[in-house]
Amino acid sequence: MRDFHQPGRSEVYAANGICATSHPLAANAAVDVLRRGGNAMDAAIAGAVLLGICEPQMTGIGGDCFVLFSPAGSDDILALNGSGRAPAAADAAALRARGLKTVPLTGPEAVTVPGAIDAFCTLSEDHGKLGLDAILAPAIHYAETGVPVAPRVAFDWDENQATLQGHGRTHYLINGAVPKLGQLFAAPGQAEVLRRLAKDGRKAFYEGEVAEDMVACLRELGGVHTVEDFANTRCDYTDPVSGDYKGVDLVEHPPNGQGATANLMLNILKHYDIASMDPFGTERAHIEAEAAKLAYDARNRFIADPAMTTMLEHMLAPETAAKLAALIDPKKAMANPHSLSESVHKDTIYITVVDKDRMAVSLIYSIFHGFGSGIASEKFGVLMQNRGAGFTLEEGHPNEMRGGHRPLHTIIPGMLRQNGKVIMPFGVMGGAYQPNGHARFLSNMVDFGMGPQEAIDAPRCFSDDGVMKVEKGYSDQVRQELSDLGHKVEVPHGPIGGAQAIRIEDDVLIGASDPRKDGCAIGY
Repeated sequence: MRDFHQPGRSEVYAANGICATSHPLAANAAVDVLRRGGNAMDAAIAGAVLLGICEPQMTGIGGDCFVLFSPAGSDDILALNGSGRAPAAADAAALRARGLKTVPLTGPEAVTVPGAIDAFCTLSEDHGKLGLDAILAPAIHYAETGVPVAPRVAFDWDENQATLQGHGRTHYLINGAVPKLGQLFAAPGQAEVLRRLAKDGRKAFYEGEVAEDMVACLRELGGVHTVEDFANTRCDYTDPVSGDYKGVDLVEHPPNGQGATANLMLNILKHYDIASMDPFGTERAHIEAEAAKLAYDARNRFIADPAMTTMLEHMLAPETAAKLAALIDPKKAMANPHSLSESVHKDTIYITVVDKDRMAVSLIYSIFHGFGSGIASEKFGVLMQNRGAGFTLEEGHPNEMRGGHRPLHTIIPGMLRQNGKVIMPFGVMGGAYQPNGHARFLSNMVDFGMGPQEAIDAPRCFSDDGVMKVEKGYSDQVRQELSDLGHKVEVPHGPIGGAQAIRIEDDVLIGASDPRKDGCAIGY
């Protein structure tokens, strides 16, 4: 139990249902869907789509999603890949011929076809109760009437507004300026798209006027996208990957997501007595950073479009982790072992919902970088993701940009299972940090006995591209000791990531939400 003399937040206890996410309006809308007879899938989709209005710098209908879910009355965990593909005419060789070494972050080359809407329509049809018209109603309402800009959203908007270009500035600035804290932001063009979706389903987005509006804005900028690329978009059900950490199974979405990186990282950490270390001390931070470097190196080498990911079994093999763990020097930081050109980011939303029948949904949804590519369609203001920047242009690499392929994705939903029972859907936002965040969140609970909220609140550190980012929650002594070990230590400008979780117990649900974001857990 937390010290009530200190600032903080309590976990949320409820019996019938809980939503935990990064904005209170979305959490409230999801719980309202549950109260009206919807299930966890209905509620998660309703909240996620609304988050595209509440946090437009993070996500939106021009983005992608991944979903893990456990149906009511079952401990099975199913996965759905709602990530989009490069247009059929995309070609790494053509970009190399232009002298490019990486995919331009704010060009049409980085825009993959949005996959999230197809996924939401599929999941609503296959696993929801209420139908699209009911679950899109909250987002339509707020897109029309506006949402007050929340504190973390205002911070991010100002940080990322330079990305916006052309029609993006028209739709996502107010009179040419970044919205102020508390100012109403509305998206009437998106409201119209959502009304059409509610009436006509996925074809309203991937065919006809809305698709033509998106394709036109991309082709005007030199993109190779076609209306056929949009019409042919399809999500896929797939099989999760998992690994045990001290009696708890971490279940992750398979490639092209990077979830297996978290499993590998935990397999490496199992070779160290993490539980004997100070949870916020130098030794744990150092060993974790070195394990992350090695796990992310494997990610960069192996994870790509599912058709190109051929080394997953090797990546998750115990002997692979043993060999990598032996490379760690407890007294010295290693240089980054391997680096590739695919871009990483920090901007995502995550939502989790569990309902009264104990259906559990873990859903992550993103446009990649802050405001994605910065490119928005002219009429409807659909902001296009720049997920194609996750491809490499390295010739022959599994993750090389190819027409019709999916890039390496950083966004990963998670679930925990123990003794065969699903015990917790959770997610840790933060781009490249996410596998490290999943590993640390689970280790906080398993190795140090923290509850979900305490495990989320705990200070974070992350070795990212040669820089050891250490949050203010660590002591100056730890920062100095990490520097002495050879890490290049910095206090990041903003916090590292954000997390949400719901623990499932026999008679009660326990929700936790990261104070690094604006959101909360709400139950009933």
